[in-house]
Amino acid sequence: MLTDAWLGALLGGVLAAGVLLIVSAARRSGQAAETRARTRPRDRVRLWLLRAGVQGLAPSGFVVPTVITGVIAAALAEALLSVPGFALAVGCAGAALPWALVNWRVSARRNATRAAWPDVVDHLVAAVRSGVALPEAVAALATLGPEATRDQFARFGRDYHATGAFARCADALKEQLGDPVADRIIETLKMAREVGGTELVAVLRALAASLREDAATRNELQARQTWVVNAARLGVAAPWLVLALLATRPEGREAYGTAEGTAVIVVAAVVSVVAYRVMVAIGRLPEERRWFR
Repeated sequence: MLTDAWLGALLGGVLAAGVLLIVSAARRSGQAAETRARTRPRDRVRLWLLRAGVQGLAPSGFVVPTVITGVIAAALAEALLSVPGFALAVGCAGAALPWALVNWRVSARRNATRAAWPDVVDHLVAAVRSGVALPEAVAALATLGPEATRDQFARFGRDYHATGAFARCADALKEQLGDPVADRIIETLKMAREVGGTELVAVLRALAASLREDAATRNELQARQTWVVNAARLGVAAPWLVLALLATRPEGREAYGTAEGTAVIVVAAVVSVVAYRVMVAIGRLPEERRWFR
């Protein structure tokens, strides 16, 4: 009986310890998730602005142009047409204008960078074959590489010369570029630096050939999908142009200036945004996921 009691107490203690460990791990995981959730939006905006080439502007500072453009657009619409609902919709569109411009710049830089990756790999192959060290070969892309990626590689060169930590600087370079192809190239260089080997040139050449084939295929598909995006923009803009023309007439201004007219405009704005996002999602080509983050 005594043995059974001790065995039961031991099992009970083990069970209690296991429950406490599970609860503690869950609490720490929840705290870490909350910390990531608090810091993630600001970090995302910061990286988003950096990838657009907007330097020296904090994420909180980006709110200023958003508010200014929204207020100016709403004030102009109200002064010209005197329709509160239309002025509200125009103000929201004006507030979204800085975000749209930054998104356009990010997309343009991404397309330019994607087209430049084969040339980047060719420069790396030439540097490796000539006996240049990998860090110096990567840093040299700030002057020898394509124009679209020179700023990021120049920042890598400064960081590496200051710290001498290739892996850490390479990871920072990956975050600045924010491109799946850059992740593959940088991870290949990190592996070659850590373990050595003689197949780096062959691997980089095969990667360059694959990138050129992918770029040609994507360009062809983008040319065929452009009409979807253009149709979405035309479908969203046309009703609002008609509304602006109707609001120039006194009877139209009076009708849309009522509470019912304002409700119609707000519902139309929501439907327009949803329809535009759906059309853009239909016409968007699938992007390669970043596996090495």
